[in-house]
Amino acid sequence: MKSIPDDLLYSREHVWVRVDGDLATIGITDHAQEKLGEILSLDLPAVDSYVERDEPFGSIESVKAVIELISPVSGVVISVNEDITDEIGVVNSDPHDTGWMIIVDLEDPEELDELLDARGYQEFVIQEAEVD
Repeated sequence: MKSIPDDLLYSREHVWVRVDGDLATIGITDHAQEKLGEILSLDLPAVDSYVERDEPFGSIESVKAVIELISPVSGVVISVNEDITDEIGVVNSDPHDTGWMIIVDLEDPEELDELLDARGYQEFVIQEAEVD
């Protein structure tokens, strides 16, 4: 099993959230980057744009596929990780730290209640693998 840090929340779309007050840092999970393979490019929203829960906030292209990134929360983007556009490989090598994608000012912190904790996400990944 890949790394599933206990201090993060997870969506069923394989996106993680690190909460700090009203701010949510967002990226893709270790499981997601492993399934995608080598990541080639990212399309992320601009600072001050609005993202909505369960709607695409960008896309990611890998050697295997192009997928939409589905936002686990709603709010205004206050920061975009510009470093990963130059060093795209960190999304593969360190998806939970230096590979973060955006920081959102949470509009509704109750949306976090819909996300999975580390154990719930691990169980979800196992169930999903059984279906494949």
